[in-house]
Amino acid sequence: MERHSTAMHAETPPESIHMLDASALAVPGIDFFVMRESDGRAVGMGALKRISDDHAEIKSMHILAEERGRGLAQAMLDHLRTEARAAGYGRLSLETGSQPGFAPARSLYARAGFSECAPFEGYLDDPSSVFMTLRLA
Repeated sequence: MERHSTAMHAETPPESIHMLDASALAVPGIDFFVMRESDGRAVGMGALKRISDDHAEIKSMHILAEERGRGLAQAMLDHLRTEARAAGYGRLSLETGSQPGFAPARSLYARAGFSECAPFEGYLDDPSSVFMTLRLA
């Protein structure tokens, strides 16, 4: 969580940071997942935030920088989509950065079928944000 927060603050203007801190992720309506190596070491995380009975948001998805390139982000995204479907959500949305450092994340989401959309659930138009959504089958 600390590494995720540091990375978000390094890339994004403070007024455009929409990540949730650890306490905000530990509330009803949010399912938080930690990806661990076989030795128990955490290497990634992701969360689903309930927006409505049919709509959830991916929050705080992060893979440690030194662990990237192993397919872990794809594995976490696959897990989040599976969990969203199992919970009965028909739509999954997210907000990510528009800065160059977020290009790999935007590419990952686009390859998974997400498309850009208008701001949703309380977000405002922001040049530092890209909003994406996916209809779940």
